[in-house]
Amino acid sequence: MSSDSARSDPVPPSDADGGLDLEAAVIVALGCNDKGPWADCREALEAALARFRAEGIDIVARSAWWRSAAWPDPDDPPFLNGVVLVRTEHEPHALMAALGRIEEAFGRERARANAPRTLDLDLVACGRLAGDLDGLILPHPRAAERLFVMGPLAEIAPAWRHPALDRTAADLARSAPVGRDAHPLPN
Repeated sequence: MSSDSARSDPVPPSDADGGLDLEAAVIVALGCNDKGPWADCREALEAALARFRAEGIDIVARSAWWRSAAWPDPDDPPFLNGVVLVRTEHEPHALMAALGRIEEAFGRERARANAPRTLDLDLVACGRLAGDLDGLILPHPRAAERLFVMGPLAEIAPAWRHPALDRTAADLARSAPVGRDAHPLPN
């Protein structure tokens, strides 16, 4: 399958769910800068999204794919990133375990911090939960600083409010200091 045929257009929350409750939004960020066995990172990320349902995770809305230089080492291959809003019955730790199983199935290795990766799945937020939940910190402690997360999130849910900072995704995207080169790719 070509990477273009696997791409579906972003779905705004209002079209996806007749008015998504952003207070309860479960947000997952995706990233890839090592295509592994796929034709390219876009194909790898599309394949990862296709695995979500098997783990009990339904995609409600999704952003376009965004390209940015690798961070913190721009000499590594560039990243492709995106964000999805999901619905799941999993509590946060079970959701993290499910995301970990998907990463593992895609060959994610954790040899060194910030190394190139075939798949990186981060739980950005789980409703309004904020704080340390037995080792799981929500919202993701660095997501608000990253344009390659806040930009895609602002694309699909600009009014979403960060549970700890009480700022919208659109506002955080404008001020995010990391990944300022991030930009959406055409469909």
